[in-house]
Amino acid sequence: MKVSIVTISFNQAQFLERAMRSVLTQDYPDVEYIVVDPGSTDGSRALIAAQGSRIKAILEKDNGPADGLNKGFAAATGDIFGFLNADDILYPGAIYAVVRFLSSHPQVDVVSGNANVIGPCDEILRRVYSDRMSARAYLYNGAILIQPSTYFRRSAFERVGGFNVNNNATWDGELFFRMASAGCNFARLNAILSAYRLHAESITVSMRTSQKLADVRQRLFRDTMGREANPLDAAISKAYWLKRKIFNPRDTLERMFHGRVFGRKV
Repeated sequence: MKVSIVTISFNQAQFLERAMRSVLTQDYPDVEYIVVDPGSTDGSRALIAAQGSRIKAILEKDNGPADGLNKGFAAATGDIFGFLNADDILYPGAIYAVVRFLSSHPQVDVVSGNANVIGPCDEILRRVYSDRMSARAYLYNGAILIQPSTYFRRSAFERVGGFNVNNNATWDGELFFRMASAGCNFARLNAILSAYRLHAESITVSMRTSQKLADVRQRLFRDTMGREANPLDAAISKAYWLKRKIFNPRDTLERMFHGRVFGRKV
């Protein structure tokens, strides 16, 4: 099976070369790598050009990250899709592990592994573990998938029509939710596949989109349930939160002993 990886990059030269190298040095033989840059001015484009024919470069303006990812996957020819932010990295053997899992589990549409959370200099801060995914759990804040460690079949991506270009806060979460709502089968792979980087400018650290994240959740809830959330839903959400803490104990322990991820200072 051919694997297509898309990286969207905008003024991330500080980290971009490490991200690209982590994909290009994977030991799986059939990887297509696509890098989308809508107009960086920090030297990123020179780093992209230096990779020559080893990557497909899409150098044109877009309407935000989700639109850039859609452009990247529109050019992809693989059977399995994944996307890696320009400040994250894949670990050696990650793609081989994903292909091996999906090859032996043909009923699975989306597989999600785990990740190390790293700082600006690649130092490991803690680990994060993907949850069991369902549309209802996502609506009630009871499921989080580790994005750089999540891969899906082309058919799943096409089933939901790609990313919502109007979502500029949690485009990955909405994609996974829509896949779950469309009946895609999710599974977890017990492996550390990637490193998710926190740094001063990252969305996760700055929390600058926290209200947008809440707004997206509310919109998805309204669209799915046909109503606004009420106090009973708040109670259900707390129950799902507790269930998540119980059924993902490794992540819970990491949170207890090594701190939070969202809003963490680095």
